[in-house]
Amino acid sequence: MIEHMIRHCDILSIVGNIITVNIGSVSTHQDISTRFGDLARIEDPNGSDSLAQVIKIDGGKVSLQVFSGTRGISTAASVRFLGHALQVTYSTNILGRIFNGVGEPMDGGSDLQPDPKVTITGASVNPMKRVLASKMIRTDVPMIDLFNCLVESQKIPIFSIAGEPFNAFLARVGIQADADIVVFAGLGLIFDDFHYFRSQFELAGVFARTVMFCNLASDPIVERLLVPDMALAVAERFAVEEGKRVLVLMTDMTAYADAMKEVGISMEHVPSNRGYMGDLYSQLARRYEKACDYKGAGSVTILTVTTMPGNDVTHPVPDNTGYITEGQFYLHDGMLDPFGSLSRLKQHVIGKVTREDHSQIMNTMIRFYAAANDAEQKQAMAFDLSDYDHKLLKFGKLFRKRFMDINVSIPLEQALDLSWQTLAECFSETELLMKQALIDKYFPKAQHGQAVA
Repeated sequence: MIEHMIRHCDILSIVGNIITVNIGSVSTHQDISTRFGDLARIEDPNGSDSLAQVIKIDGGKVSLQVFSGTRGISTAASVRFLGHALQVTYSTNILGRIFNGVGEPMDGGSDLQPDPKVTITGASVNPMKRVLASKMIRTDVPMIDLFNCLVESQKIPIFSIAGEPFNAFLARVGIQADADIVVFAGLGLIFDDFHYFRSQFELAGVFARTVMFCNLASDPIVERLLVPDMALAVAERFAVEEGKRVLVLMTDMTAYADAMKEVGISMEHVPSNRGYMGDLYSQLARRYEKACDYKGAGSVTILTVTTMPGNDVTHPVPDNTGYITEGQFYLHDGMLDPFGSLSRLKQHVIGKVTREDHSQIMNTMIRFYAAANDAEQKQAMAFDLSDYDHKLLKFGKLFRKRFMDINVSIPLEQALDLSWQTLAECFSETELLMKQALIDKYFPKAQHGQAVA
């Protein structure tokens, strides 16, 4: 097309990673094909060649976000608009591959040039094509499967703080989850974390069903904004066209929001709360709303990590995220907190696709753990403890060791049986306050007061 051959050489400014070019009145019809989100190629006289994306159109002035950064680009450079948005390779050949922040292979394999491409930008799915979440994704993590089930088409974050093993936990969920395909999106990863995810997926033998899109901390920050869209575009295609149950893992969404803030400042946008842009909510929601269970096809489930600076849940990123997602997991001290964690979709699967005693055992275990915390406070303040308080203290220790530790890995049915066993070690039947029919069926009476081997 002729507009693709037109080069614009009137560079007005270079600020941060943003280049503003004046396209003037070179071609009226060219303005029609230059749309928000389209790609452009910037060619410098020194021989460098960079891709950029249209992020603002103001009359004859077009602002471009340069993926690789503007370092080394002079005002003598020329701009050529390509007429389409960024595309990512989609085919079964991308399974077991690793791509960088602009969708190029970074694992030393073939470039996949002949494979079909899909545009990474697109609207959320028509609500009429969505079906009600009703299928569970097993992770073999008892604090998830037993207490806050992960449901297909759910969007849910892991709230944590720096220093916690959230990446190790996310990798283990990706390995153990009963999903057909895992799409991983790394946002601002240090090399150690990148290598950890790659090696863990390979060692566990699941790399053949995994696709990785990674932006490292040393890579241009602008590329960080593209990684979630590429991962979700690929996940959506696998779900719709292949009928696959896709689990999307993303870490860390706070790094993604920080990248948006930096770009917004470069564009001189008026900041909102704590320097973040006013559209933070809508930008996050646009990505999270890609989670869907498609009618007659597969599903996309999104599990992310959102770090809370200063362990502040009112920070704009976790605060906005909480309004978008269907619950959250709180990870601190190497444990998933049963009180801060919540899955708003768990009622769709508990007792329906799980065992009949699931709901009762879940509520009873949490009730006793809350009472155990009260007993620990009484003990810390040197109050006299009753025999029942000592039972609660024993239960609290067992609960943390057997269920809350994120290193524990057991199937749901085994976790339910272990729950009954733990109750039997600490309490009598009359202290449970549960349905007698369930007690008669599941309570291990012969082992009451005995320790598990």
